Amino acid sequence: MEKGRIIAYMDNSREMKRILDSKGLDEEEFLALYKTKNYPRPYLTADMVCFYEDGKKHLLLVKRKGHPYIGWWALPGGFSKSDEDLLSTAIRELEEETKIHADRSRTSLVGVYSRPGRDPRGWVVSAAYMAEVGKEEAQKMEASDDALEAKWFSLDSLPPLAFDHDEIVRAASSLAR
Repeated sequence: MEKGRIIAYMDNSREMKRILDSKGLDEEEFLALYKTKNYPRPYLTADMVCFYEDGKKHLLLVKRKGHPYIGWWALPGGFSKSDEDLLSTAIRELEEETKIHADRSRTSLVGVYSRPGRDPRGWVVSAAYMAEVGKEEAQKMEASDDALEAKWFSLDSLPPLAFDHDEIVRAASSLAR
């Protein structure tokens, strides 16, 4: 069989297409030999930049209960589960840590953050999302789960932030204008 050529054959009275790669393997053979250990996997996380406005824009932050950056202020966020997309992770983490719910249809992607060394636990890639909540939802705020404290901060008086969350907040702020 020629490499890179489509070979048509019959299987159970149904036409199938078999495509070979440059090594002469079809997809099933390739996947059987594929070694995931050859490709390190990052940890996937999602962070939520949550704004509330009452004439002045405020940002929701949580004080971290555990390492790394214990006691530092950070965006609500955390590790993704294998059965959820990253936006679902961001919404779940926001709700777990602050009791605030962000409407999926009113969120937007700020960016993907993957700079080596951004997290001392290892190779951590984060998708950062942004949401704005109304007064009623903002008032539901309560620290929970792995958040020691939750608080609304004026954008012009933010504390030092954990990880690269200052970079994420700057990007979200410029998008929210």
